[in-house]
Amino acid sequence: MPTLIVANSPKDWPFQIPNVEVLDAWSYLTRPEPSDSRGVKLFNFCRSYRYQSAGYYVSLLGEARGHRPMPSVSTIQDLKSPAMVRLASEDLDALIQRSLAPILSATFTLSIYFGQNLAKRYRPLSLRLFNMFQAPLLRAQFTRTKQKWRLRGVTAIAASQVPPSHRPFVVRMATEHFAGRRSSVRRPARGRYDLAILCNAEEENAPSDARALQKFAKAGAAVGFNVEQIDRDDYARVSEYDALFIRETTAVNHHTYRFARRAASEGLVVIDDPRSIARTANKVYLAEALGRHQIPTPKTLVIHRGNEEQIIRELGFPCVLKKPDSAFSLGVVKADNANELDDLLSKLLADSDLIVAQEFLPTQFDWRIGVLDGRPLYACKYYMARKHWQIVKRDSNGAGHYGRLETLPVEMAPARAVRLAVKAANLIGDGLYGVDVKQSQRKFYVIEVNDNPNLDAGCEDKVLKEELYRRIMEVFLHRVERAKSGRRIS
Repeated sequence: MPTLIVANSPKDWPFQIPNVEVLDAWSYLTRPEPSDSRGVKLFNFCRSYRYQSAGYYVSLLGEARGHRPMPSVSTIQDLKSPAMVRLASEDLDALIQRSLAPILSATFTLSIYFGQNLAKRYRPLSLRLFNMFQAPLLRAQFTRTKQKWRLRGVTAIAASQVPPSHRPFVVRMATEHFAGRRSSVRRPARGRYDLAILCNAEEENAPSDARALQKFAKAGAAVGFNVEQIDRDDYARVSEYDALFIRETTAVNHHTYRFARRAASEGLVVIDDPRSIARTANKVYLAEALGRHQIPTPKTLVIHRGNEEQIIRELGFPCVLKKPDSAFSLGVVKADNANELDDLLSKLLADSDLIVAQEFLPTQFDWRIGVLDGRPLYACKYYMARKHWQIVKRDSNGAGHYGRLETLPVEMAPARAVRLAVKAANLIGDGLYGVDVKQSQRKFYVIEVNDNPNLDAGCEDKVLKEELYRRIMEVFLHRVERAKSGRRIS
């Protein structure tokens, strides 16, 4: 993939790096030759990215030409956003405090060159900030108040602003970055498109185990993808791919959501997309959406510090209380009497202004219907853990003990459960979902819609086997081809 550096003037790039073309901004914007080459890695070193300036248009037209600009237009907007800076400060708080602890002054400026800093101590923080604000050369400003460091701003700088003493280091970092920092370990490209699978090998309750990830890679290669596993430190590389498949537990205040948002803004096909993550991550939203569209659920109340008395009057005991962002049965509790209810409400409402309360429907199992692209994909029975009311029972150490799982052909699952699951999933989007449905006698109720459902080897794939992975990869392929052809994905 060719590398192109664009600056207001070639003199603004005072470095000599092999196999890199340097072009002034006006030539890039007005001459036809640069737009003829696709797949270009474009590094925008203009002095200003102000809206409608030459620097802004270099990134904007670079995206239109199929190049891969850094910074992208979305990054340019993020650099201007106080909300994004505030989010970064909160997300990286522990790392910021640890990295800057020895500094005695009240302010500190961190220079970040292609995700690195001259001092080894600051390199983890530099990489994480670069992953959030993908511009080649950055300066991050920190201030300390009441013994606590906070990120106050992040700005992109021109190459001419690099101090002379830093320039040899910048040349080395730029050379490594332009060459591809993982080029020595990536497999030769054989497919038509590139697909990244975001996963975390250390995650205890990962949505796919190692064997399933291998099966996804094999199925992806069979339909024409170069498949690579990536982790949270590969945020800056998202634009290198055509599609992103998130196989790590998602949350809105989490790097998985930022990956999804970045991928969507860069034009990648992404599952789970950011809208699906935001909608399914919050049980208050699900309660409102399912109720509005008259999809049967256990009797449900949205509770706040003003209507707690409705729980006893309308639901009785036992009843179930849910944190809005609960997952893997964490944050889902059962109250058997008024004393337990008061105690649990106090704890839950201390963290969230709204929570969900539902009537308790005891069942031996929950149906889990997998839905992909608006169609049912698989059907499972998730049985309750032994002597417990949920499918996961946690011991005093927090370890989970699961009930047994039974996988069936979709055709053998109750047709009403499948239809209800598809209808509920379609309220969220057209991605990959796991819909939990309770069967109480002859009635069916949607419990929740999950993005990023479990797909483990030997479990959810027990009926379809390799076909399950192939179908998911074919949806990716269809969407990528539609996106590349410029047609709307239906």
